[in-house]
Amino acid sequence: MTIDRLRRFIGDMTSLTGGAWQDKDEGATVEVGAKLLAELVKHDDWLPESAAKVPAHGYAQNLLWCDPFERFCVVSFVWAPSANTPVHDHQMWGLVGMLRGSETSLAFSRHPETGALVPGKLTKLEPGDVEVLVPAVGDIHQVTNALADRGSISIHVYGGNIGAVRRHTFDVKTGNPNLFVSGYTNREQPNIWDRSAEVRAAG
Repeated sequence: MTIDRLRRFIGDMTSLTGGAWQDKDEGATVEVGAKLLAELVKHDDWLPESAAKVPAHGYAQNLLWCDPFERFCVVSFVWAPSANTPVHDHQMWGLVGMLRGSETSLAFSRHPETGALVPGKLTKLEPGDVEVLVPAVGDIHQVTNALADRGSISIHVYGGNIGAVRRHTFDVKTGNPNLFVSGYTNREQPNIWDRSAEVRAAG
């Protein structure tokens, strides 16, 4: 395992959100951030096993890193076979990069007259793919592990501390929202700062 890839990604995202945050340039953040995440999920040799354990059912939302100023966070979503989420929103920009397996993301929009949620585009993510979610464009969706026989893992980057944000699940037929705070599954984060092996190897 080479967790230095995650460390470099966090450093790059810290630089990006620091500059873009000051300029309030969300477009630049998601555009560049998507490229950084695509490069990270091209490689499957860095995610600690503790953040990759497939649950018996449902999904695990493991916090890998949260910026001290909560400008962004990095999360591993580990899906049980065929698991799915409720229809939900995020209240902030998000990037989803597929690391292992496959998942689908079904977008929803609100019917202008009835307020019901109408299913729209279905996006299928394979390893290396990245999906962008922006509330201004539409970020209500339902995610499903596309594999019925094994787990899948996606890496999510959000424009805040997603586990501590009030957001919503939805009744599709009525469009009525229900407040929820997702929290995180894990109680410990990966130690990305132990570079002792690298230092020893360098002599």
